[in-house]
Amino acid sequence: MRKTRDTVPELDRLELTIRRLIESHESWQKRAAAAESRVRDLETAMQDVSAGRLDPVALAETVRTLEQRNESLAQRLTLAREATDRMLARLQFTAEER
Repeated sequence: MRKTRDTVPELDRLELTIRRLIESHESWQKRAAAAESRVRDLETAMQDVSAGRLDPVALAETVRTLEQRNESLAQRLTLAREATDRMLARLQFTAEER
């Protein structure tokens, strides 16, 4: 096929469309692989619970404990960040005064 001015934009659009389709396909492949991995993890967890290797009540309590610790740590980080900002402001003020 002979390239003319009319076919070049069409080829560019076709190439762009194909590139987008390939990117979309790769994205869906990654999502499918992640979903399959999650399914395997959940199936294993269900088997462990069914066989009595995992206690769902104990797991729930562990989750609650970890969530409380996480909240406490987030509060401590906020306080530390605020203290750091105050110290930085003092240092900047001192540097400006010199």
